[in-house]
Amino acid sequence: MKLSQRITHLTPGGNDGWDVFYRARRMISEGHAITELTIGEHDIRTDPSILQAMDLSARQGHTGYAMVPGTDLLRDTVAARVQARTGVPTLRRNVLITPGGQAALFAAHVAVCNPGDVGLFLDPYYATYPGTIRGAGAIARPVQTTADDAFQPRAERIDEAAEGAVSLLINTPNNPTGVTYSRQTLEEIAKVCRRRDLWLISDEVYDTQVWEGDHISPRSLPDMVERTLIVGSMSKSHAMTGSRCGWIVGPEDVISHLINLATHTTYGVPGFIQDAASFALTAGVAMEEEIAAPFRRRRAKAVEILAAQNTVGLVPAQGAMYLMLDIRATGQSGEGFANALLDRHAIAVMPGESFGDAAAGHIRVAMTIDDDRFASALQTICNFASELADRRAAE
Repeated sequence: MKLSQRITHLTPGGNDGWDVFYRARRMISEGHAITELTIGEHDIRTDPSILQAMDLSARQGHTGYAMVPGTDLLRDTVAARVQARTGVPTLRRNVLITPGGQAALFAAHVAVCNPGDVGLFLDPYYATYPGTIRGAGAIARPVQTTADDAFQPRAERIDEAAEGAVSLLINTPNNPTGVTYSRQTLEEIAKVCRRRDLWLISDEVYDTQVWEGDHISPRSLPDMVERTLIVGSMSKSHAMTGSRCGWIVGPEDVISHLINLATHTTYGVPGFIQDAASFALTAGVAMEEEIAAPFRRRRAKAVEILAAQNTVGLVPAQGAMYLMLDIRATGQSGEGFANALLDRHAIAVMPGESFGDAAAGHIRVAMTIDDDRFASALQTICNFASELADRRAAE
């Protein structure tokens, strides 16, 4: 029996870029002690007060079917949050609650892409982006950024790739690079979207993790509110990765169609999860800052460690919980370096190639273990890179 091309072509060739991660997890299951710096999973758990709100809601009976668009309380809370952060009037009818940010990304592309349409995304990219676009029936077309530009997108490259495209997916602060797009970059992207009549899908799940500069939502730029869909999530801002609670914010007519889509696919998010999310979002910025604080500390320590050597380069680490490290001086690919590092030092990182061609010769390091172990692992990475670079120079 045949399967659909849509499902079999999500990851062409069957490689989803996570081979090193899967190998590290197998080694852990076999009893090996591995230092994991791979995925964006907090080393602290969801705050007990959020869990208490979740438990209280469940015990009070909010365990049945919740309203498919989301509870009125959470939709209102998200709308108020987005309005406060963007200055753009936002109401409940502009919000759909989804089972995590990933479901929101998929739904957004289903909303704006017909089968065979082209959906643009920036390279390097979060590993699920191309498959998400393909899953919506569209053609996933990458637009390369470069290390020489600190992975800030160039409008002219987007414009060149936009022929036949209907959407552009961006992510700032960015996973995997840690780069936060400047206002100038976003304004230039917005101009291309208006000129080319593109929908802009803006993944803003790291908006509370900004170490330098400011987070700017493109929805706040002139004439962009009616062509922008914002994707948000509780996962990164409130360490609620397993709770699977996210949202899409956009024009009312788009949201109404997406509610219809949710009725036929996810059928909503559990009410007690939504009540916990409402509680968390109204707990104030102090909770968000507390959750972001470990990554801010580790990023500062990383800058210090990397400044003391000259083999490993650091892509500007302006936001998110990752570092993108340039290891091209070793002569290794990102994949080769990551596998060698795992074999030699039992440290697992993600190869840059997992996130696209533009990140070749780089590795992504998640700042997701305690401060001392993180500093030690990063120093080991630098020492190992220097050893490989010296060996290369001697050959």
